Amino acid sequence: MTMPTVIPSAHRADVECLWDYHNMHHQIRPCDVGIGLGSHDLGVAKIATELFHRKMYPRLVFTGANAPTTVEQFPRGEAVHYREYAVEHGVPADAILIETAARNTGQNIEFTRALLAEHQVETQSVILMSRPYQQRRAYATCKKLWPEVDVICASHPLSLDDYVTSIGNATKVIDMLVGDTQRIDKYAELGFAIPQDVPAEVQAAYARLVDADYISRLIR
Repeated sequence: MTMPTVIPSAHRADVECLWDYHNMHHQIRPCDVGIGLGSHDLGVAKIATELFHRKMYPRLVFTGANAPTTVEQFPRGEAVHYREYAVEHGVPADAILIETAARNTGQNIEFTRALLAEHQVETQSVILMSRPYQQRRAYATCKKLWPEVDVICASHPLSLDDYVTSIGNATKVIDMLVGDTQRIDKYAELGFAIPQDVPAEVQAAYARLVDADYISRLIR
């Protein structure tokens, strides 16, 4: 079955609205630790490697086990494959820690924090690297579970269209954007994350995309 690789023109404005909302637009600056959150997106390992070479942090952690959406692509686990990519591209192996048990963003943060404490890595600031549309949720989760740390969010710097091309499935990307938008309020209500403002235009774009049946990643 051929997957659509172009965002439908009827929904482009709404998709762009959500895409921009989830980007925290943080200015990158040196921090104590870089943290790469596991997913299906190898772009996390790419930006983590790039920022290490730019001396944005001296220590890098990759965190992630496997999920149904990643086990085929990363059979040895997300963090393991990310580490292999980074080492192959010049990051010293002894600069990388891996956390291989986390299966959601909350566990990514909790388990990474414990791992850094175990290795006595003083951590007052982190660059948290994720899929582009995961930035806001990752930030809100980190500030809930690790409130004292200074958090900067980053992703592999691709345009929306280039990101869709890299994933190879426009519907999947839109579904994920819609799902992460729902989770901003839902996870705050459940106590998993701090609340985030959701502007009216974002709420309207989200509602239209739900009506257009981009719902596979919604929490039922």
